[in-house]
Amino acid sequence: MSASMVRATVRAVSKRKILPTRAALTLTPAAVNKIRCLLDGKPEYIGLKVGVRTRGCNGLTYTLDYTKQSDKSDEEVLQDGVRVFIEKKAQLTLLGTEMDFVESMLSSEFVFNNPNIKGTCGCGESFNI
Repeated sequence: MSASMVRATVRAVSKRKILPTRAALTLTPAAVNKIRCLLDGKPEYIGLKVGVRTRGCNGLTYTLDYTKQSDKSDEEVLQDGVRVFIEKKAQLTLLGTEMDFVESMLSSEFVFNNPNIKGTCGCGESFNI
């Protein structure tokens, strides 16, 4: 069959259910509150930027920085009035991740619950995918 003989049919579909898009990163209420506290009194910053760097004994580590502007390649997550930007290099590694903030008697830290991680180091600071 030659290319000129191929036909296609177009049909209008009505009442189609639209599937909601899933955020690349979701924030727990504790993470939202902590980010809000960190940005309070710092009007020059518009949010936090999450990235990954090659570091540690297992390959990658997360980075968190204040940001004054977003790059056009950053993915923006807006949740409960808090803005988090994901660097391009980190976007695929963070898909489906939940960002939490945990406080204990010995530490307080952001915790990334990432379903894509295949392994972590003993201290939990570096990971591989």
